[in-house]
Amino acid sequence: MRKQILPLIGSAEAKMGFGVGAGGDIKKQIDMAAEDALVSTLQEYGVSCTLISEESGFKQIGSKPTGSYVTTDPLDGTTNAVRGLPFMDISIAVSKKPNLLDIETALVTDVLRNITYTAERGRGAHKNDQPIKPSDTTMLSEAVIGVDFNTFKARQLISRLAELIEKTKHLRHLGANALEMCYVADGTTDAFIDIRGKLRVTDIAAAQLILREAGGIITTSDGSSLDAPLEAEQRVSFIAAANKTIYDNIQKLLQKSRR
Repeated sequence: MRKQILPLIGSAEAKMGFGVGAGGDIKKQIDMAAEDALVSTLQEYGVSCTLISEESGFKQIGSKPTGSYVTTDPLDGTTNAVRGLPFMDISIAVSKKPNLLDIETALVTDVLRNITYTAERGRGAHKNDQPIKPSDTTMLSEAVIGVDFNTFKARQLISRLAELIEKTKHLRHLGANALEMCYVADGTTDAFIDIRGKLRVTDIAAAQLILREAGGIITTSDGSSLDAPLEAEQRVSFIAAANKTIYDNIQKLLQKSRR
């Protein structure tokens, strides 16, 4: 997949649109090239599965497609890729049932740096085969926190995040949510928040397992266990944090804003 993506990054060809994908966004040539490469690889190795993709929705592959599910965002960070901004990833998760908490194996690859994050349920998380763990930062004044502000309801979102924005000096959004969650998993950043209700579950299916297996925390925005059906149109909100202390500090500020 990486070989098919790299020549298209920042090119005029990458920007070409081909209708609306299953997740609701315009399909770009670079997205289609990534998904076609994945499907071809699965077929080449004789894999039977149901592919759940942001681009094509459900696609059955092989003779026994209901035995396993492969949930993917073939290219997370399409806008970055089209513009030539160097932050994007390939995200793949495998499960026996089409539910987020049933995911057993996960992979997120940083396309340009050729770094791969992996996890198996119950066996920890790795970055290029080396074990990873989140940071122990607890103070918001010292933390680097990712926040996805990309929404048409910007005023409403900012009002909910006002307390957090005031208390945190270092806010970031880099444009590829799965990779940003992996940055929390390996200690590069300290938390990542997306409470818009817009993010597709396919975007974080792999990364959420990597974060959990690394030892981080991820819940819904109200603190409930994060689970959802693996469907291209399914949306989620979440708080991902490196440790319980910084998670609790973030939740307190969000709850204060709600009141």
